[in-house]
Amino acid sequence: MSYVSSAPSQPFLLIDLIKLRNVTVDVPTKSSWVQAGAVLDEVYHSIASASETLAFHAGICPSVGVGGQISGGGYKMMLRKYGMAADNILDAHLVDVDGRVLDRAAMGEDVIWAIRSGGGNTYRIIVSWKLNLVPVPAQLTGFTISKTSERNVTKVVDRYQHVADKLPDELIIRSTASQGQTTIEAVFQGLYLGEAETLLMVMKQSFSELELTQQECTEMTWIEPALYFAGYPNKTSYHELLNSRSSSPVQFDKVKAKSDYVQRTLPAKALQGIWKRFYQVELGPPLMQIFPHDGEISRISDSSIPYPHRSGIIFKIQYYAVWSGEGKEVEKRQLDWIKGLYKFMTPYVSNNPRGAYPNSRDLDLGKNDPTGSTAYEQARVWGEQYFKHNFERLARVKAAIDPSNFFRNE
Repeated sequence: MSYVSSAPSQPFLLIDLIKLRNVTVDVPTKSSWVQAGAVLDEVYHSIASASETLAFHAGICPSVGVGGQISGGGYKMMLRKYGMAADNILDAHLVDVDGRVLDRAAMGEDVIWAIRSGGGNTYRIIVSWKLNLVPVPAQLTGFTISKTSERNVTKVVDRYQHVADKLPDELIIRSTASQGQTTIEAVFQGLYLGEAETLLMVMKQSFSELELTQQECTEMTWIEPALYFAGYPNKTSYHELLNSRSSSPVQFDKVKAKSDYVQRTLPAKALQGIWKRFYQVELGPPLMQIFPHDGEISRISDSSIPYPHRSGIIFKIQYYAVWSGEGKEVEKRQLDWIKGLYKFMTPYVSNNPRGAYPNSRDLDLGKNDPTGSTAYEQARVWGEQYFKHNFERLARVKAAIDPSNFFRNE
């Protein structure tokens, strides 16, 4: 867990969980207990060492902490088949303000509901999670294809947004658009829970515009995508996960992210407006990442856990402004740019409320009073963007178990 003190005059305590990193795997029950200080590469390595056909996939940045990933939702490359990381939590151990260690039965269903994507450190200190391990085939297939030139990118991205949420649940294709040296570039990364031969038939029928061939396909076991999508060479040993400590999708000193959810495909003028704004960036390439929905993530009830962005969402967008170096002028320029892009996208994304991803905390939307005295009506303005109708239940759970607001988060 981490905390930013925006009011140094207010005392606060930071709890470091970095030494709580044990991972135990129980293959017969298809479950794993993971301590909250472990990072994803350690979790994946331990599970893969125990089984080649049981998996837990919580993200593709190998050194992200598992506690934060789960307590904010957890996007992953298997979400269309198995939902989010937080959808696959069976139990947890947490410590309350009196120092008691509580499991699911002792903490109660309201609390276990709240901490699975509702922000774990807002309620109590979570020290471990029990994961549900899901079955995966012995052979998976990954691919990466890059498209360049503004005209070609617009055509393929337009087709992509019409089909990505309608592909078989076993297939997810993530798209990342950025500004190249002279033009717009879009990179499509896919993971299919099956063999390349079947994947190629699916793609030929549903998304031939991507022009996927056998040459771009890499067959792998379930653990290898954690390396493949993190940029490691093909067939790198999964033991290298324990040597990985680079978690950022973009290697720059400063990153500002914002998020959106889309319910209707973006018209051509929206895509062209995005590309136009990409060309305005002078420092650090801007990025826009698209994660398609439907499949299992959309079938799960929007109140089963706090994460509510389910049925009716076709994809999530993540925007990044990145830059290196110091200076208020540079920072202001980059922040103004991403705020301008976010404003431009207003007519094309979800509304009433405009959705936001809990694990991409955006203080532009609002933040708590540093003294801890934020009123519910004030907080719901941004709280409902993250959690929609579930925010009221989260507030009730918080009031019931931590009425003095001992555990705080900006």
